[in-house]
Amino acid sequence: MRDAFVTGAEEVLADPRSVLVLADISAAAFAPAAVRYPDRVVNVGIREQLMIGVAGGLALTGQRPIVHSYAPFLVERAYEQIKLDLDHQGVGAVLVSIGASYDRAAAGRTHLAPADVSLMDTLDGWTVHVPGHPDEVRPLLRDVVCGTGPAYLRLSTRGNASAYPEAGDLRVVRDAGPGAPLLVAVGPVLDAALHAVADRPVTVAFTHRPRPFDTAGLRALAGGEVILVEPYLAGTSTRVVSDALADRPHRLLALGVSRAELRRYGGPADHDRWHGLDAAGLRRSVDAFLDA
Repeated sequence: MRDAFVTGAEEVLADPRSVLVLADISAAAFAPAAVRYPDRVVNVGIREQLMIGVAGGLALTGQRPIVHSYAPFLVERAYEQIKLDLDHQGVGAVLVSIGASYDRAAAGRTHLAPADVSLMDTLDGWTVHVPGHPDEVRPLLRDVVCGTGPAYLRLSTRGNASAYPEAGDLRVVRDAGPGAPLLVAVGPVLDAALHAVADRPVTVAFTHRPRPFDTAGLRALAGGEVILVEPYLAGTSTRVVSDALADRPHRLLALGVSRAELRRYGGPADHDRWHGLDAAGLRRSVDAFLDA
């Protein structure tokens, strides 16, 4: 996904309104773009708070900044500047992270950020995209850069076998018929979710846009049981789903990264297993929920 982002960013930099703001991360990958657009590729060094401040200033002058770093540095470390220099000023920027929840688990806790989407959800009016395949990245980047509002694009090293670039609204990828339990998979967890319920009558829908959540699609698809599978902090979208279904009886199971501090390294697959987000772990949780 990072390679697709680099290619896509070089494409949108052809628009003189676009400016790429970096804090050393991926600077080497963007070296050719910096030569081609020397005034519109800005590397502030390892100063993530300054990176957001610069983006806010550029946005106030009418530019469309694209801001990029690892998720914990981009969202968690610079959250106050996102809140003040972008949100409070009422200007838009496109934040693009890599690292996802625990893609760089081998680098330790400093590089883990499973709470990034939950943190962005404390701000109003942000669009959040969580692609599930590299082929979804470039069209999503073009769409948000061509817009005016604030957007967060969360990239991962992992993905699904198939791309669904148009799946901002919920897209049904497996229909179990009217009244069946509904499983909503966000971004790169779709394949594991499909495998987990392969022999159960469960409708599976996919989205790469958890904010704004497709509440109309949810209401059209949901029966009495909803399973939410997100590749970040468990329960991040519980509020949205519960509010959308507040006028009808329903049961909700929210699966994602737990709040437990594992204090382990390992790799992404290990963390999937430890958090119950691999196919076997999802199956155990779904069975316990539906058979209760």
